[in-house]
Amino acid sequence: MKETTKSILVTGGGGFLGQAIVRMLLEKGHRVASYSRGSYPELDAMGVVQHSGDLTDVDAVKKAVDGKGTVFHVAAKAGVWGPDEAFFRPNVTGTRNVIEACRACGVGRLIYTSSPSVVFDGTDMQGMSETAPYPADFHAPYPRTKAMAEQEVLAAADEKLKTLALRPHLIWGPGDPHLAPRIIARAKSLRQVGGGGNRVDTIYIDNAARAHVLAMEALERKPEISGKAYFISDDDPILLWEMVNRILDAGGKPPVKRKISPRAAFFIGGLLEWIYRTFGFKGEPKMTRFVARELATSHWFDISAAKRDLGYTAEVAIDEGMHRLKTWLTESGLPCE
Repeated sequence: MKETTKSILVTGGGGFLGQAIVRMLLEKGHRVASYSRGSYPELDAMGVVQHSGDLTDVDAVKKAVDGKGTVFHVAAKAGVWGPDEAFFRPNVTGTRNVIEACRACGVGRLIYTSSPSVVFDGTDMQGMSETAPYPADFHAPYPRTKAMAEQEVLAAADEKLKTLALRPHLIWGPGDPHLAPRIIARAKSLRQVGGGGNRVDTIYIDNAARAHVLAMEALERKPEISGKAYFISDDDPILLWEMVNRILDAGGKPPVKRKISPRAAFFIGGLLEWIYRTFGFKGEPKMTRFVARELATSHWFDISAAKRDLGYTAEVAIDEGMHRLKTWLTESGLPCE
C-alpha cells in the first residue's frame, strides 16, 4: 500500500484544534481516525474511526497508529498549574510513545502541535524567529514539558520518519472551550496587568487547522524541511488587552477597567503558588508567576518561515473571526452566567 493511500491519525481528535484538523482533512478527501481518551459523537457523525486510550499506553497508541501514513500529534495536557508529573506523563512520555509507534508502524510523517511558550523566557518577545533558544528555566510545567516533547519530535526526524513542529499561539474561535469562555467567566475579576501596550500573536481556529494540513502537504513535497519548528499566527499582532476586551464584547461583557502592576501580579502569583502547594488547595490559583509574565509582556513572532516553507497565510482575519465568535457565543447561549 502506498503511503498516500493510507489514512491519517489525529491524536486528540475530539478536542478544539483536533476536530478542526479532522474536518479539514475530511474535506480534502482523506480517511481520518482519532485517538483520544474518550469518545466523541461529533466524530461519529463525521464518520471518523475512533480509538480510545491513554497516550501513556504504548500498545494502545501503536494499535491506533498502525496502517497510518501521517500522524498529527495534537493531544496534550495544557494548563498553567499542577504537579510536574501530571504534565510529564501525557506530554513527554506520551509523545515518546507516539514517536515509537510511528517508527514501529512505518509512518512517514509526524506533525506535532507545540506552543510558542516553549521559548518564552518571561521577557518581551517581539518579532522573534525560530532561532530563539529554549530558556534555561520555566515558570510552569506545561511549557517545560512541551519544550521537552518538541525537541524529541524534531530529533526523531530521519530518512524514514519526517517530522515538523507547529507553534500556534492563543487559538480562538467558535467552539473554543478554553480561552474565550475562561475570559468571559472571569469578566468581573479581571485586572489589566501593566500599561496595556504589550502586543501578542493569536491564531483563529481555521487558520491553525489549515496550517497543520499545509504542513503535511509540505513535508510530502519538500522532505528537506523535516526536523524544523514553525511559528504560526494570524500574522497580525494585537494589543493583548484589546484582544481580551474584544472577546468580552463578543460575550456581552464590559471591558476590563481595573489595573495592577506587573510586579504586584508576579508577587501575588508567587504567593498564591506557595499557599496552594503548602496547604494542598484544590483547583488553580487565580494568578501564577507564569500567567503574570504572559499578561505583562509582548509575545509575537516572525512567521516568514511558515509562509516560505509551508505556503501558509492567515485566510481568516481577526475582525472576521470575532464576528464568527460573537455569532457562535450568541447562538450557543454562552456565557451562561
